[in-house]
Parts: sequence; structure tokens; C-alpha cells
Amino acid sequence: MSSSNLSPAALSILIALKDGDKHGYAILQAVIEQPGGTRLLPGTLYNLLKRMLEDGWIAELDERPDPALDDERRRYYRLSGLGERVLRQEVARMDGLLRAARQAGLLADGDLP
Repeated sequence: MSSSNLSPAALSILIALKDGDKHGYAILQAVIEQPGGTRLLPGTLYNLLKRMLEDGWIAELDERPDPALDDERRRYYRLSGLGERVLRQEVARMDGLLRAARQAGLLADGDLP
């Protein structure tokens, strides 16, 4: 997966993991709750998670919550240092595009944050 021009789904997953470790269903819920949230299908989520693991953007955790409080089948994921750099790079790229759009008169100052 290339770090330039992330898909909205990949970007949403990285943002969801920025705020802490999560299992797959919690990632799906966090993505939905994001402003302008995207509804991901489980197959899309797990395909992206697999690719992000392979690329080193996220890590699967070995440690687990108390089994009495959690389903042992769940896999937990964490944003890696590389993943955080990819996320920051993409957000900076998008910020630059928004600034250019404002300068071109395509967005008024109050249209987007």
C-alpha cells in the first residue's frame, strides 16, 4: 500500500487507531463515529488491516485484556511509529490541498475547518 494518497477507508482506520488500541469491531465503530464517517464492510476492514500489518503501519498486539472481560477471538491492533508518520504525512498533504482550494476561491474560510 502506498503512503501517498491514502484511501478514505485507510485514512479513517489510521485515525481510529491514533487514539488507542482497538479490535476490529471497535475500529469499525470508531470509523462510523468520525465526522463524515464511512461505513466499512468487515471484509474491507480486514483486507486493509492485513495490508497495513504487512506494510508495518500497524501492529497486532500479543497482550490482551482480561479474558473474563473480552472475547478471546478478538485481535487487537495498534498504530506503529511508521503508521503515525504515514498518517501525519497524509493529513499534511490534505491540509495543503485545502489551503490551495481556499486560495483558489473554491472554499470560503468557514466552509471547512
